[in-house]
Amino acid sequence: MRMVDIIAKKRDGHELTTAEIEFFVKQYTDGHIPDYQASAFLMAIYFQNMTERERADLTMAMVNSGETVDLSAIEGIKVDKHSTGGVGDTTTLVLAPLVAALDVPVAKMSGRGLGHTGGTIDKFETIPGFKVEIDIEDFIQQVNRDKVAIIGQSGNLAPADKKLYALRDVTATVNSIPLIASSIMSKKIAAGADAIVLDVKTGAGAFMKTQAEAEELAHAMVKIGHNVGRRTMAIISDMSQPLGYAVGNALEVKEAIDTLKGHGPRDLHELVLTLGSQMVVLAGKAATLEQAREKLLEVMHNGKAIEKFKELVAKQGGDSRVIDEPERLPQATYQIALPAKRSGFVTSMIADEIGIAAMQLGAGRATKDDVVDFAVGIVLHKKVGDAIAEGESLLTIHSNRADVDAIKQKLYDSIVIAEQGAAQQLIHKVITE
Repeated sequence: MRMVDIIAKKRDGHELTTAEIEFFVKQYTDGHIPDYQASAFLMAIYFQNMTERERADLTMAMVNSGETVDLSAIEGIKVDKHSTGGVGDTTTLVLAPLVAALDVPVAKMSGRGLGHTGGTIDKFETIPGFKVEIDIEDFIQQVNRDKVAIIGQSGNLAPADKKLYALRDVTATVNSIPLIASSIMSKKIAAGADAIVLDVKTGAGAFMKTQAEAEELAHAMVKIGHNVGRRTMAIISDMSQPLGYAVGNALEVKEAIDTLKGHGPRDLHELVLTLGSQMVVLAGKAATLEQAREKLLEVMHNGKAIEKFKELVAKQGGDSRVIDEPERLPQATYQIALPAKRSGFVTSMIADEIGIAAMQLGAGRATKDDVVDFAVGIVLHKKVGDAIAEGESLLTIHSNRADVDAIKQKLYDSIVIAEQGAAQQLIHKVITE
């Protein structure tokens, strides 16, 4: 088998065999296929696409390129959740204990943030003492005992995906549905999930800028999941403005705690219930999405969800007092209000620019080696569709430096106020098959 023949076959629009796809992934991962041939192959996929069967084969070849996590010792159906990323996306912090309170096992492997997209592990580490480096046996025992544990991603899950993503990034082949879908699904499957819930973002703060692109990606991933034996559901959710009000690690942890107590932001509350309902159904704990939502609301209102979060924090070495005393979380030195320059309605917020402003304060990483300042960030006081008076505060900047004039200007440039406005739809579509 020769790589040049495989490239030519895909270039000409023909369907590759399972053996040809496995040959490429293994040989490239092992360093036997040079980058220039892999680049040509990726570009051929970019232009010629892949069939559903090819996408499933590519996904499983990447899964099998490295370590896989065996969670079979955990009782019950393990449901994982993946978000394609956004600004202020705090859903995992709420979902993990909320769903676990219904005896759904949540064995969650998460990553760190890079750029304007926050990382779940960074947010949990904001809690003093919280440890994400757990031995896999202890991780499994904790999930069996408490139904929830959080761990940092293994360095050798789907190594083929890491190599291919780095190459896609410099060859203009990132934006390819089969390559994106197989990349995401390979990591979820390698991490041991029995079932997968996908939150595919669309809008200015998302990778998929249009709803049509987001739907195409969601359908592709759901089909991959079904084709490789994983029950999979997805939703399309809006990321044209930040989710919730908080952008920044400690600020988002506080917002997650408020949401678990039943009084979080309306959009975060709704997204958590929508995703959580799918997780509960896939785990076999409810027959319908409506029944699952009722159960989630019950554990949120009777306090079981926030108690499960306290238990998770304590079991992983964190200071559980932060749940009732959020002032124990890192606090910024300065809180600086940003007043509106005119009266009217907020008509748009550019989510990724607001995320970049928070990153520039220190809430995120421009490079993987940057150190995150857990205390800093932005708290919005208005969302799209809200009325505002001239001089009223649009948001508060939480900073550890006094000079934030450039940040202020970036934020003014990212928020539009006009005479008329309307709230934006949060959930665009639910995809179950």
